[in-house]
Amino acid sequence: MASVEEDFPRGGASKKATESKIMVQRTEVDNLFQSNEQAETKKRKGAVRDDGKKLKKPKTVKDKSLTLNAAAKCVEILHIKNIKEGMLMLGCVKEVTDFEVTVGLPCGLQGFLSIKNICDSYTKLLTELLDSADTEEICSLPHLFYTGMVFRCVVAKLDVAKGGSLSIQLSINPKLVNKGLTSSSLKAGMVLSGCVESVEDHGYIVDIGINGTKAFLPKKAAKDAEELKVGQYVSSQMEEVKNDGRVVRLSVSPSTVAQACAESKQGWNLTNLLPGLLVKATIKKVTKHGLILDFLSSFSGQVDFLHMEPEEASSYIEGAEVRACVLYVEPSTRLVALSLRSYLVQPGTRVDPSPAGGDRIGEVVTDCKMTTMHHMSGAMLELPDKTLAFVHRNHLKESNEPANENRVLAMSEHTCRILDFSPMDQIHFVSLRKSVIERPFFRYQDLQAGQYVEGTVSVLLNHGMVVHLSDHIKGLVPRTHLSDILLKNPEKKYMEGMKIKCRVLSVDAENKKLYLTRKKALVESSLPLFLSYSDARPGRVSHGYIVCIKDFGCIVRFYNNVKGLVPVNELSSEPIISPEDIFYVGQVLKTKVLQCDPDKAKMVLSFKAAVEGDTEEAAKPHFDCEVGKRLQARVLKKSVNGLEVAILPDEIRAVLPTVHLSDHMSNCPLLWESLQEGDNISNLICFSKNKQNIILTKKPTVRWSMEEGVVAKDFSEITVGMQLIGWIKNIMSYGVFVEFPYGLVGLAPKSAMTDKFVSDATTAFQLGQTVYAKVTNLDEEKRRFLVTLKISEVICPEGDAQTRLINGLQERRALTEMLAMRENSDLRQQLAALSVGQKLKLTVDTAKDSSATFKSDDLVSATILATKHHVMGVNLTPGQKVTAVVLHVDILSTRVHVSILSKLVGKKKSLTEGSKYTATVQHTDKDFAVISLADTAQLTVIQTSSHLNEIFLSESEMVKAGMSLAVEVIEPSCQEVQGLPLVSWARSGPKRQRTTSENQTSSKGHRFGEIVQGKVRTVKPTSIQVTLEDGSTGSVHVSEVVEVSEACQRSFPTSSVKVGSVVTARVIGGREASSHRFLPFSHPKFTYTIPELTLIPSKLDASADLKPVTAKEKLNSYKVGEEITCFVSKFNPERKSLEVSTDPCVTGTVELLAIITDPKDASHPEKLYKLGQAVHAKVVEVNSKPQRLVLSLTGVHKLETGSVTLGMVTNIQPQVGLLVKLPFGGMGTVCVTDLADAYRPNPLDGYSKDQLLRCFLLGSENGRWALSLRPTRLNPQQAKPAKDPEVLSVDKLKAGQIIRGYVKSVGEQGVFIRLSKSITGRAQLQQSTKYFVSNHKVLSEHLPPNTLLTTKILSIDKKEVLVNLSLLPVDTGKPDVLPESLGLPLRLIGEDKKKHDTKKKKRTLSESEEKQAESQVPKKKKKKTKKAKTDGNDSGVEVFFREEEDEEEPKSDSVKQVSRNSVGPSRLQVAAGFSWDVGLSSLKPASAAPEGDFSDGEDQDGSSKPQKKSRHELEQEKKAAEKALVQREAELMDPTLQPQDAAAFERLLLATPNSSLLWLQYMAHHLQATQIEQARTVAERALKTISFREEQEKLNVWVALLNLENMYGTEESLKKVFERALQFCEPMPVYQQLADIYAKSDKTKEAEGLYKTMVKRFRQNKAVWLSYGTFLLQQGHSDAASALLQRALKSLPSKESVDVIAKFAQLEFRYGDAEKGRTMFDKVLTSYPKRTDLWSVFIDLMVKYGSQKEVRALFDRVIHLSVSVKKIKFFFKRYLEYEKKHGTPQSIQAVKEKAIEFVEAKGTEAAN
Repeated sequence: MASVEEDFPRGGASKKATESKIMVQRTEVDNLFQSNEQAETKKRKGAVRDDGKKLKKPKTVKDKSLTLNAAAKCVEILHIKNIKEGMLMLGCVKEVTDFEVTVGLPCGLQGFLSIKNICDSYTKLLTELLDSADTEEICSLPHLFYTGMVFRCVVAKLDVAKGGSLSIQLSINPKLVNKGLTSSSLKAGMVLSGCVESVEDHGYIVDIGINGTKAFLPKKAAKDAEELKVGQYVSSQMEEVKNDGRVVRLSVSPSTVAQACAESKQGWNLTNLLPGLLVKATIKKVTKHGLILDFLSSFSGQVDFLHMEPEEASSYIEGAEVRACVLYVEPSTRLVALSLRSYLVQPGTRVDPSPAGGDRIGEVVTDCKMTTMHHMSGAMLELPDKTLAFVHRNHLKESNEPANENRVLAMSEHTCRILDFSPMDQIHFVSLRKSVIERPFFRYQDLQAGQYVEGTVSVLLNHGMVVHLSDHIKGLVPRTHLSDILLKNPEKKYMEGMKIKCRVLSVDAENKKLYLTRKKALVESSLPLFLSYSDARPGRVSHGYIVCIKDFGCIVRFYNNVKGLVPVNELSSEPIISPEDIFYVGQVLKTKVLQCDPDKAKMVLSFKAAVEGDTEEAAKPHFDCEVGKRLQARVLKKSVNGLEVAILPDEIRAVLPTVHLSDHMSNCPLLWESLQEGDNISNLICFSKNKQNIILTKKPTVRWSMEEGVVAKDFSEITVGMQLIGWIKNIMSYGVFVEFPYGLVGLAPKSAMTDKFVSDATTAFQLGQTVYAKVTNLDEEKRRFLVTLKISEVICPEGDAQTRLINGLQERRALTEMLAMRENSDLRQQLAALSVGQKLKLTVDTAKDSSATFKSDDLVSATILATKHHVMGVNLTPGQKVTAVVLHVDILSTRVHVSILSKLVGKKKSLTEGSKYTATVQHTDKDFAVISLADTAQLTVIQTSSHLNEIFLSESEMVKAGMSLAVEVIEPSCQEVQGLPLVSWARSGPKRQRTTSENQTSSKGHRFGEIVQGKVRTVKPTSIQVTLEDGSTGSVHVSEVVEVSEACQRSFPTSSVKVGSVVTARVIGGREASSHRFLPFSHPKFTYTIPELTLIPSKLDASADLKPVTAKEKLNSYKVGEEITCFVSKFNPERKSLEVSTDPCVTGTVELLAIITDPKDASHPEKLYKLGQAVHAKVVEVNSKPQRLVLSLTGVHKLETGSVTLGMVTNIQPQVGLLVKLPFGGMGTVCVTDLADAYRPNPLDGYSKDQLLRCFLLGSENGRWALSLRPTRLNPQQAKPAKDPEVLSVDKLKAGQIIRGYVKSVGEQGVFIRLSKSITGRAQLQQSTKYFVSNHKVLSEHLPPNTLLTTKILSIDKKEVLVNLSLLPVDTGKPDVLPESLGLPLRLIGEDKKKHDTKKKKRTLSESEEKQAESQVPKKKKKKTKKAKTDGNDSGVEVFFREEEDEEEPKSDSVKQVSRNSVGPSRLQVAAGFSWDVGLSSLKPASAAPEGDFSDGEDQDGSSKPQKKSRHELEQEKKAAEKALVQREAELMDPTLQPQDAAAFERLLLATPNSSLLWLQYMAHHLQATQIEQARTVAERALKTISFREEQEKLNVWVALLNLENMYGTEESLKKVFERALQFCEPMPVYQQLADIYAKSDKTKEAEGLYKTMVKRFRQNKAVWLSYGTFLLQQGHSDAASALLQRALKSLPSKESVDVIAKFAQLEFRYGDAEKGRTMFDKVLTSYPKRTDLWSVFIDLMVKYGSQKEVRALFDRVIHLSVSVKKIKFFFKRYLEYEKKHGTPQSIQAVKEKAIEFVEAKGTEAAN
């Protein structure tokens, strides 16, 4: 039989059964007693090699003294090659389509039941329907069958599909299924299957396929079943057999049919035995692969391992009785297979057509363990989640490999791909074939629209071309999609078998339909794809193809059948009459979305806008993204093959392909997986840009090449021999295309790809792989060039492999941290903390020969395992404690690979630079491998490829576990690889030459410790070059010339050696000549390693034991504060720091402030120290990880209180003083009072940034030092006595003392004056000036911070550290702080004030007089602004002023009254509903009242009459003049008086730039004239002008601007303002204000959206939840508010719960359902009865909203609470008040009686 090449048990290749009549193969053997053993064994011997698609069942046979069929030698599953026509089976429906049923057969096989093979009557019915063309409802297959239905069937035909695979065609025709039965063999009790032949009045006639027998099923007997239809399959029991079997009555009761057991008296024999029969059987033999049973007294049957019940395996012993179900019968070999599985044997159970864990078909599962191997059948695997799966023996190996089952079984873990789920066996079938596992697409579900795929042309049809992507995934390229234009003769372009690249247009996985396109414009388009209507946001541009052209426009389709209309006016910028003449169907065009409605799936598009937009688009990228510039970007969207990003900060769109995420191809998909939308990516570089796209890369090597200039920017710059860095862009059979930055592409032909022989170019490189390429040929005309990638021809820079390793590991590390943070799972964070080589204490969990798993207390749910290689030679028992070393941590699958080999767990031996070892590979992970160095117990990580261009053509070339390598240590402990050694490596064999340059020392035999002779070649201050006898050059570091103890301070050790002299030296190591920094690549500057020598006599003694000391050990030997000798090696002018070395491998740094002690030396500190000079330094800080040695040359190594040090000014802040940077990382501040001994007016003038100062350290608090610059502190001996001495404490001050200080701030409370760094005094406003000031702002304008003032101490409160001061001229003897020029009225004092007060009492106060009086008595302040309502000119903004209110003033609802914060200027509050109204201008100041105007008029009259005035009149006149003057002054000072024109506003704004009220009035002024834009401009000016400290003032302006945009702007402009406001203000108030604005302007939808964002963003903030609740209730959404309360309670801390519920209850009372509110209060108070505050609130609400009866009931509850007497008294008092107001005398009396009762009950306690 031909080998079956089909890999998967799936039905894509099936053919419909042909029309020909099915010939049934009759049994050749009629003699029941003839054994058929010979036939069986023959078949076994010649077992055809078979890659069968389905799994086959084991056959078992019996051997009794007399058996009717012999037992098989070995139980095996049923293989497809053993299937014969006529075989009877039990099947289960997997899938039903209109014309075919896919049936799951035993052992994972799959067959197909065609619509023609149901039964004769159904076929006849179909024929009639077709002939009559009757549209009457046809009863199709989905009506007759359901998934999971189990039935008997027979193999009708074996078809050979196109690929050579077999397709099993089944039939359930009763004539074939029951052909072994005759009417005479029918017995009552038999269970038979049949199909309904016709429906009669009282029942159904059932076709049971037996000639001469009519079977009738009464409707009574079928009452449980649904109405049966013609052709329906029924399984029924015979109730009664009459007339020798000519008439049979049936019953279909499910319970009786399911329990009916076949008995021998029913006359069953091998010719008529049917699958599905239940039998009682006895186990005759138990084998490794299954059981052999006896049943029905004389038949033998087999049960393969798939059909033994796993839970009961232990109970299967010889002689045991079991209940079994016949699974299949092979008539020719007399083989009967049975099943013991419960779902087939137990009555009432159903077969589940899909597995419990959901659909896993196609999934690749790693770390599976093989539990058993059944040699003739296959093997069982245990998946990581403990479910079992079965591998058919053909899937244990590739189809072309020889079988080696033992080798497969020996492997500790396997990776498999789930092929299918077999419903009959209830198990997944999997494959271990690499070719299957690595397949990119396994099912149609794995394909997505827009994806690039490669396939093979299968056949060309009229309507298109069929392309096979894999054996059983095929797609159609519709005819219009074969090319950009319509092909007349497609057969000329496409040949069968040709490989082509397509793009997926749409995929319908359910119906297995896949459409592809070959249109170049679509395949190569880099525009965003529209895969759904939601992708097509207005403004986006994509390529689409025309599917239909009408007069009204074109219909354009994109991917996944997303389509839209381009109306005629959007087709072109020219008018188009007839679109058919200009466009053609299938044309691909750039299309821009104008409108899109995803819900209705409608789109309006434009060709015109897309073309016009192109020029704008193109201009934008040039704007700020040049190629080669390092960038940062944010991920916007993940697509199939890359990331769409926005370059920050300008949000320019760009693409970052997946392959450009790393140089390591294995890291790329991992990084793609871990990055999410919204993440920021740094270190990107733009390598190419065109009109459509900016393309970025994150490959470190490419970035390095562009930054170092190793690139060609244009074809003209390319020269032959030039070496460039690029990446594989495309792979063809003739070579690979390599792309370089700036969009250049070269071709590496097959011959120039590699030094090895390559048969197939497509397998060598991976797409996106980074490579070195050297240009070999140039074709100037065609602008093409060829490159070579041969390792032998490109130069690999020194240290390149190590740099790439470090980059790759850092990417992995970043990935790990990203995943650990993102998941926020403790386990991932613990795994992220593990590192290679770390030792863990573990407990053995399971131990097998091939592997072991462990448990750890710390890593609870992680899988910790060791492979066979890592437990070799160690006997483990579960529960045993072991120490293991970490080899690899896979954070995605939470697995840790460990080893417990003693040579790896042992104590680590130290390594030295340059030493060589034989290393063993312990674990490989794609691009990386973990190796152990000889017997040092040191592990490290290497790359599995030693060169970028290295390729592996076969498995054998790759680095595998167990392989030996030769390694050389480059750095014993490298920080970049987490402290592991950094090594270079080569394979142990002589096969390959290493590209890493070997040490010359090692090649020429200079071993560590060797004593050599040489001649001094050059002497430099920091080193000496010596030419050794063998011609090589050695180097002597300045620290290795003389004994350290003999190097005197400031001597030059190297000057003692003369050029040309012969010296004896000893080798102490090797050094990189050019630099310690390994460049990622270098230009071909070959560096060589030179031996490091010492000339120190004590080390030259051959007997002296010279040990290699690593940098780390050396560093660890230094202690902080120790004095060491070091040598100056260089001065760094940028950082102004000195580098000194103590040893060839240790360099320390000295910062500027630790070099000099005199500020004069600061400009040229390098002059103090010469290169190579020996200096004594103190150790300030020493750290070996990362390596860091900080030293000091000033003799001090730390800051101490009371000492003097140098500092550098970093910032000057008027409020604080000077910020000073101190040595050794310290920071300090100098207060203005500590700058000098004599205060001067502008204390901070004369200081500048970076100025150096000598500072005295007063003390340190919270890591900040307090400093002083006073000469009395710095030089106490020479300094003169201080004019303004330091005030160290309040005790030093006395009342009446005159003292000077600096203004700190001016507020309503007075003027605050800084007397010292810790003491601030205050002069109240009336103690500040002799003038009367109505507003402290007048003072703050004349007294800016740091104004020097002389004050007198009035009083001192030592306890509170308060000093009261006076600035009045009478106290200080200095002029007043305010100038006379202001013309302010003098403050009334003494007698004048008394007179004034008495006069005021007598006078009846008219409004204006009251105001005048008030202006003279500044203590009382009044609300100055009232909100005025004007309908006609309402501009929608309200201004509220918050100041201290007068108690007497009635509160108006529109004005919120808030008590002011004690310090700081009064604030303007802008409530959300703002009305810019004239009202503001109508607010008259105190003076501008009618009386004032009248008095002015009177004055004028008086002056025009020359008559003499009486004394009384003169007095009145004088008063009137005075009054007018006062009024005018008040007017000028009144901040609430609104000017009438822009100039007046500008004048006022100069005086008070920080007053938001004034700015808002200015905006209102513009809005009244509907000058919206000017109002906006004013707002923007306000935001720039108002000081950043005035947060509230700024917020007011933002809110006004939001109001403005809400009323006059667009949604877009409002959003922009809102986003800006969030950046500059506290976000929470801004959100709240916008929500209020939306609510007030009835934009409920927007308000709701905003509130949803708020409760997510500020979920810990109680106010937000309450605000949202209030809004919902005001909208009448009571249920939503309840749901919100539940969310709030979950989000807020539990201690807030009670208050939140109470608040929501109050809201219910106010806006919702009072009854609900009452219930909520009741619940809370039941739980917290002692919360009297809540009771009080509840009472208030009930009084307001409840009935009298309810209120009284509530009071009665309250007065019986068990709380303190004091509180009960309070409640009684309220009760009494309530009754007095609402009750009757009787009810009042009743309350009093209750109170008396209470007092008596409490007795003395209450009386007290």
